[in-house]
Amino acid sequence: MIRKTKSQPTPEQEVIQRPLLELRDALLRLHKVLIDSERAVYEKEVGPIHSPNHFFQLLTNDPWFAWLRPISQLIVAIDETLDGDEPITTQSVDAMMTQSVFLLIPAESGGDFGERYLVALQRDPRVVLAHAQVAKRIGSGKRPV
Repeated sequence: MIRKTKSQPTPEQEVIQRPLLELRDALLRLHKVLIDSERAVYEKEVGPIHSPNHFFQLLTNDPWFAWLRPISQLIVAIDETLDGDEPITTQSVDAMMTQSVFLLIPAESGGDFGERYLVALQRDPRVVLAHAQVAKRIGSGKRPV
């Protein structure tokens, strides 16, 4: 089977997708900070994590870390949009930005994610700083009318 390679984006496409790329990078940083912060709490309350493999198993299978999956899934959705066969449109960028807003209002998103995210924001200043960068990127995705 021959795999098609994606063509280089046009300058117009680059302008359209830039806010999405910046949001993705900010979400990746936030995701890492949340994982590191949650690991510290886990090790304090449950016990040490002995190896990278052990930590990976916890991240993928342990209910303690399950609340982080919405961010992982959002990053994957952005990657699929960026890597898809269809050209990226302002509508697809707006849809991803809208989907990301749940990070800005964790108390209103409810559920396990909202509650645990709010706790992480109150507990760790690194989470607050990473959150602010995501918020800035979501705001930058809005174009003037």
